[in-house]
Amino acid sequence: MEQRSSGLQRLVGEMAKFGAVGGAGVLVNLGVFNLVRHVSTLPVVRASIIATVVAIAFNYVGFRYWTYRDRDRSGRTKELTLFLFFSAIGLVIENGVLFLATYGLGWDSPLESNVFKFLGIGVATLFRFWSYRTWVFRALPAQEAESILAAESRRSPSEPEPRTQRVP
Repeated sequence: MEQRSSGLQRLVGEMAKFGAVGGAGVLVNLGVFNLVRHVSTLPVVRASIIATVVAIAFNYVGFRYWTYRDRDRSGRTKELTLFLFFSAIGLVIENGVLFLATYGLGWDSPLESNVFKFLGIGVATLFRFWSYRTWVFRALPAQEAESILAAESRRSPSEPEPRTQRVP
């Protein structure tokens, strides 16, 4: 029973970290979206796509170096490719909601655009959480993950990050 509760505690911790990075990403996304809408004449969905791309870059750094720092670090090219692939699907989900509201329902005021942008982010976040933890930032065996975290806590900030091998 104790092992089950520690697994639940890890999931809750992971969700909290994902939420913290994601929450900061939402602020970046909405901030860039409103800035682009304010200073340019780009259509609402194009402005939203620019904001989403900026937030994706911001989130990758937060997820890789904080939320999922104990996950497999070999194969960064594959990890980044998968991250961008699933992020692109999230971008379509997020901006599809905004597109439908703007062009399907004619709701294009700044308030309506922000509400549907936020709603689209929420729907896409559910997909992103599942896909990132399942496919992008794959879990290492528990012992290896714990040894990586312990080594990081002992390592000085000037030391380079150790590379780990993926266990099949």
